[in-house]
Formats: sequence, C-alpha cells, structure tokens
Amino acid sequence: MHILTFISRLAIAFWVGGVAIFSFVLTPILFRSYNRDMAGEIVGRLFPAYFRWGLACGVVALVALAAARGRQSLIPAVLLILMLGVTSFQTFYVEPKAAELKREIRSFETTPKDHPLRREFSRLHGVSAICNLGIFAGGVVLVALL
Repeated sequence: MHILTFISRLAIAFWVGGVAIFSFVLTPILFRSYNRDMAGEIVGRLFPAYFRWGLACGVVALVALAAARGRQSLIPAVLLILMLGVTSFQTFYVEPKAAELKREIRSFETTPKDHPLRREFSRLHGVSAICNLGIFAGGVVLVALL
C-alpha cells in the first residue's frame, strides 16, 4: 500500500474514531456522572479542540488522498470536502454561538427550558448533533470506500 494512501486512511480513522468516542462514549459518561451545568462546562471546554482535531484530520486525509490517487479519488475527495465544510461550520459558527449562549444562560438547571436563550441553544445543539452524525456517517462511508 502506498504510504500516502495509508496516511489518508489513518487520518480518516482518527477523525471518525474521535467523533465516535467523543459523541457516543465520553459525552454520555460526563452527563451521567456530573450535573448538567458541570458536564456542559467540561464538554464546552473540549469542543474547540475537538473541532480543530476534525479539521486537522480532514485536511491531512484530503491532501494525502489527492497526492496518492489523483483523479481516481474524486468521490472520496468530494466527501472529505463536504465533511470539512460541515466541520468548519461547526468550528467557526455553531460552537462560538453556542458558547456565547451558554455564558448568557449561566445555569441550565435553573433556567426554564422555554426561556428564549435555552430554546436557541437547543436549536444550535440540534444543528450540531445533525452535523456530527453526518460527519460520522461520511467517515464510515470513506472507510468502506478506501
């Protein structure tokens, strides 16, 4: 196997594995182990690095794939570009807006669920969850394709 193909696969595996561990293991454990505000604070501190990890893995995967396979990698490259676009949206739009809302809300335990800030946060959280699932699904498809 060509070293660049291996690097591309490895970067995709790290990205998808990171999404899986963070979304399906770490976050649920934190929310079961701590109160809502503490778990949210911990996850909120991890998010910027989590999204930068995805961007770094995606760029490495795309560059290595393009260098290794050239035009033969059109479908995987398009999928990687879409995944990078979604991760960029999360990194530079959704996460900063959600963090700003969390600072304004102060406590999710005492602020009513129908409060406008909580409703907006819930909407952004839903958008982010859908993005995360899309990135995970795209990564699984890439693993199968490559």
